Amino acid sequence: MTLDEIANDIAEAIMHLDGSRKAFGSFQPGVGPYGEPQLVKSIAEFLNGVPKYRNSALTKRTPDLLIPGEWALEFKIARPFGDNGKQAEDWSVNLLHPYPGNVSSIGDCLKLLRWPGPERKAVIVVGYEHVPAQIDITPLINSFEAIAKHVMAFHLSSRVECQRSGLIHPVHQSLRLFAWEIEA
Repeated sequence: MTLDEIANDIAEAIMHLDGSRKAFGSFQPGVGPYGEPQLVKSIAEFLNGVPKYRNSALTKRTPDLLIPGEWALEFKIARPFGDNGKQAEDWSVNLLHPYPGNVSSIGDCLKLLRWPGPERKAVIVVGYEHVPAQIDITPLINSFEAIAKHVMAFHLSSRVECQRSGLIHPVHQSLRLFAWEIEA
């Protein structure tokens, strides 16, 4: 199973959750406000209903999502605006903090490099934007790649990107999903 395949399947899982119109907590309906653990759990449930995954997608602490023998996946959410439409504070930190033991995507890369399993390893960023984007998340993604490759010396695959529009949330209107394999 390629990274492109898994990324597109994850994007479809997110669209499926959005289409359910389920609200997360007291937030407005739609997938955008979901927290990372709840989003990953919903993605696993969706994938387990797809025959090629053989009901094997598991949520774990590390990695966030494991498809045994295939992929160990870590997730982060990039959401420049809150449910209330106001710009979120510190929304980009979860991707860029370049120190071991933190909760950033850089920290996730370090965790994945220590993962002892035979699975291929990838980091996934789930981004939400307005249509058209009020804050384009592309500079954040480029910054993550620059830090990962040039500061931390990680071997990242080429970026895989999936885009979906038509989300039901009035603020989180489009999905941009990014994925990179972390190569040892």
